[in-house]
Amino acid sequence: MKIQPLADRVLVLPAPAEEKIGGIIIPDTAKEKPLRGKIIATGKGTKDEEMILKEGDEVLYGKYSGTEIELDGEKYLMMRQSDVLAIVK
Repeated sequence: MKIQPLADRVLVLPAPAEEKIGGIIIPDTAKEKPLRGKIIATGKGTKDEEMILKEGDEVLYGKYSGTEIELDGEKYLMMRQSDVLAIVK
């Protein structure tokens, strides 16, 4: 299934949460929500705000940003461009 975000929204694939710290395995309930991800799809922007993000960009976003969406067993986040804090270069 393919999703095309509308207006100033982007679809983000979150980076996987860390499984281990040192030699300690972290249970699912204690894992931190990732704050980094990859842009999978973007909208076209709005008349007031041009879309500056593009597919493939690695981004940082806020802890409570976006709406979780599950497609084909994979979890994604749909958020506004303004919820993205930075592009990782």
